[in-house]
Amino acid sequence: MRSLEDWLTHLEGLHPKGQAGIELGLDRIRKVKTALGQVQHCPVIVVGGTNGKGSTCAYLESIIGHAGYKVGCYTSPHLLAYNERVRLNGRPVDDAALCAAFARVEAARQQAGDIALTYFEFGTLAAWEVFSATGVEAAILEVGLGGRLDAVNAYEPDVAIVTTVALDHTDWLGADRESIGFEKAGIFRTGRPALCADPNPPQRLLDHAAAIGADLRLIGRDFGFERPAAETGENRLQWRWWCRSGDKLIKRALAYPGLRGPTQLYNAAVALAALEALGDRLPVTMQAIRPGLIETELAGRFQVVPGKPAIVLDVGHNPQAIKVLADNLSGMGFFDRTYAVVGMLNDKDIVGALLPMKGKIDFWHVATLSGPRGTSADFLASVITSAGLGGEIICHASPAAAMQAAKGAAAESDRILAFGSFYTVAGALETLRKKP
Repeated sequence: MRSLEDWLTHLEGLHPKGQAGIELGLDRIRKVKTALGQVQHCPVIVVGGTNGKGSTCAYLESIIGHAGYKVGCYTSPHLLAYNERVRLNGRPVDDAALCAAFARVEAARQQAGDIALTYFEFGTLAAWEVFSATGVEAAILEVGLGGRLDAVNAYEPDVAIVTTVALDHTDWLGADRESIGFEKAGIFRTGRPALCADPNPPQRLLDHAAAIGADLRLIGRDFGFERPAAETGENRLQWRWWCRSGDKLIKRALAYPGLRGPTQLYNAAVALAALEALGDRLPVTMQAIRPGLIETELAGRFQVVPGKPAIVLDVGHNPQAIKVLADNLSGMGFFDRTYAVVGMLNDKDIVGALLPMKGKIDFWHVATLSGPRGTSADFLASVITSAGLGGEIICHASPAAAMQAAKGAAAESDRILAFGSFYTVAGALETLRKKP
């Protein structure tokens, strides 16, 4: 009987490129999916986009769960344990359920001709096996990379969401927003609701939706949100979501969502619009929406750890995400000094990503990330210096070591920020969870 650790080692060895291997395409996963006899038995929401995917999935998962449905959610990557990728009603599934699913996928993979699935493809098939075995009443699937050729696109969405379109993974998706927008629009389907929460959607995304006859719904046109203006005397502790439904204009006053930052209203708005689109098959009431939004939690998305000094964890790793992070930091109030714990992968626009932090960091604790995609602390230090970002730089062998050093140096009136990669936040979390 293989343990979960054994299975994950097996997954890493199947494809020539290992866990970090990316080989886009749907032929492999479709063959094994057919061998498994997988059938979609419930409404499926597929969520793609450059940033905001995880938050949008979390809102959907929380609201659907509060409505009393059994909901499955598949996201990636994980922070501390693989189980985080496959959740049932907000809780990671146990090792036994994952191992059983992996065993079924492995048998089907061999039956289909010993197909060399990637790590992500194998995990995607196993997630659906878990959802099928447990009889979920709604499934939320987060795209791993792009959309058109991502493994998740082997499933048929009843509603497809593109949150944002920005520059990331340009080696795979194209060098501009138009190319990336086309790839992300690949999750849209003919006649099905296709939602986009980017206020400036690329023309190629719009064109593709029109060409296939998708039911395209855009933020600002078909759904959106309003913040109360100070001069109106409205309740500033609430925001308004709105959506067009046929000839009707629906408006709802809501408390601000549990995840922090102004951009979360885009994610919450598109999640609510997706649920409105699924209203006939998966009705949810305001009694589920209100607590569902407020109680949404997601590690590493502008997560503020209670206590002093203030500690902020954010998995932002591209220019758009880190610009949002920098804006959110500006709204936090005054701190004497800001310590940054940062590590990044070498396939990112590191200079572009770090520029929004210019002049905002007093001490950079830069960390080496291991693996073929990791960058060294020395390289990050050279980028920070050459870009003139300011602040003193200290190099560390790992994110955990960098967080330990920052914690040791920061006073109660200071702030520590860990960002740049899921690996960086994971290392920081490991340090924070250790008992002194």
